[in-house]
Amino acid sequence: MSNPTNLRYSKEHEWLSAAADGVSTVGITAYAAGQLGDVVYAQLPEVGDSVEAGETCGELESTKSVSDLYSPVNGEVTEVNSDVVEDPSLVNSAPFEGGWLFKVRVSEEPGDLLSAEEYAAFAGSDD
Repeated sequence: MSNPTNLRYSKEHEWLSAAADGVSTVGITAYAAGQLGDVVYAQLPEVGDSVEAGETCGELESTKSVSDLYSPVNGEVTEVNSDVVEDPSLVNSAPFEGGWLFKVRVSEEPGDLLSAEEYAAFAGSDD
């Protein structure tokens, strides 16, 4: 699965949409979802939580392991994807669409987010 070029990526394998009215959407990449295996549980941050770039803000549990979820930016959580809480497999089946995790009002964005091409080279994927 190709990494959408309109998104930016963290080295922790999260993606970030461009901000619309100061709010960006966050999810994990298809590469990360594939490495995790079948996601069976998602613990996401709460609406109103403050998140910091590179800091843990939740976790995803799969049939293989538990993985921390990191925020790619600083900000305040404005929405959580309740569909993923109800059906965590969306993270695997649609990581860039219905499997998004949360929305954040960005207060600061780090300068080390990667383009789709840079992320593919970092993750060692072919797309």
